[in-house]
Amino acid sequence: MKDYPHAVPIVVPIKENGQHKYSLDEKALRKILLQDHIRDRNVVVVSIAGPYRRGKSFLLNFFLRYMNFKVFPIFQQTSGCDTKCSWLGDENTPLTGFPWKRGTDVVTTGILMWSEVFCMTSPTGEEVAVIFLDTQGKFDDESTVRDCVTVFALSTMLSSIQMYNLVHKIQEDDLQYLHMFTEYGRLASENTGNTLFQKLQFIVRDWDWAYEKSYGPEGGKMLLEEKLMVCIEILRELQCTAEGQHPEKIKLKNHIKSYFDDIQCFLLPDPGPKARTSPEFDGKLSDIDDEFKTYLDQLVPLIMAPENLIQKEIGGTKITVEDFLLYFKRYVDVFNGIGNMLPELKSIFDANVDLTNLKAVAAAKKTYKKQMEIFCETIHLNNDQFEQAHQISLGYALEKFNVTPKMGGVECSVKYRTDLQEKINNKYRWWKLVNESNKSKIGTITSCGLM
Repeated sequence: MKDYPHAVPIVVPIKENGQHKYSLDEKALRKILLQDHIRDRNVVVVSIAGPYRRGKSFLLNFFLRYMNFKVFPIFQQTSGCDTKCSWLGDENTPLTGFPWKRGTDVVTTGILMWSEVFCMTSPTGEEVAVIFLDTQGKFDDESTVRDCVTVFALSTMLSSIQMYNLVHKIQEDDLQYLHMFTEYGRLASENTGNTLFQKLQFIVRDWDWAYEKSYGPEGGKMLLEEKLMVCIEILRELQCTAEGQHPEKIKLKNHIKSYFDDIQCFLLPDPGPKARTSPEFDGKLSDIDDEFKTYLDQLVPLIMAPENLIQKEIGGTKITVEDFLLYFKRYVDVFNGIGNMLPELKSIFDANVDLTNLKAVAAAKKTYKKQMEIFCETIHLNNDQFEQAHQISLGYALEKFNVTPKMGGVECSVKYRTDLQEKINNKYRWWKLVNESNKSKIGTITSCGLM
């Protein structure tokens, strides 16, 4: 019987022998990600992070409601709507999904993954799989600074769309915290020519100054311009200030801009007094102000509509759900391998170099196998013909390795290329045995060669 969709704790902070570690539930992760109908699809990873007890899980559940409505016809039928109706659904249905509640107690710890992976088709016809991650809030009363930085860093490294949930405004310490882990983006960018992270979506809740900057993406764009967009020419001329800002703040904001392919902001109104203060509030739309629902109805499709989905890339290459599993495991290993210290930037970069090169090796091995199957599986080759088949197949394999995007550049790839050739040499002996076994079955070709 299929499990009912639910939130699954994937990464949980633990203390082991006096050191802070991160427990990865690999069994649960594999169960979710290695399903036959999704494992080979390119992946879209949507995650939310930000201060604790600020409604991250509450907001993320509306994204789940949108996806359920769009992907599963039964949700449209039970809501009494067709696809033209609002995905927000019935006014009196409680909000379910990731655990959430009102109050000051921490609900989410570590990283949770929604057990249902949503399958969608992009406007270009690509079949993608959409994964949702929820994270614990930064700087709650129970977590160390390392726990908070690690969870936020993992969330952003893994996601293709990172939502940063804030309340009232974007403060300077919010940007400082963002800078703590995105500094790695500078290192990766120097070595690959690509930004490490993809989309950063600021969501500013309970925005109080709609008379200055309107709710929605336009007001958010104005706020971003005010906070992040510092004119380089002014910086050069003044050398120290831009609109009265300290040079270190200017440096910080320019760094954050360089870490992401895209940065956007959306301003949301207050959800209303019942949602804000009632202990019995359970997420019913009837208890939420219409103005909040209006802008919520704009925000979610702005991120989740098929034409707006952003597929996860590493080193400029789109990755599959199965690839995502490998990256998830490797990143957690990196954070666990360094004791109580925050990750060294180089160690995380090395993890990406390793994974992208291993992926290139795997693709090259498949190419060699495919070519040798063409040459050897149905005929017997004499020694010269077999050697020619091997050299042609090896050439295709090495070319595949060379053209597959990899982090770290040519110097870092040398040892992986050498390892690839050793692996192919081992397969060469196996294919020679296959070829010999064909001799008695099919006979030897006597003319034409391979070309």
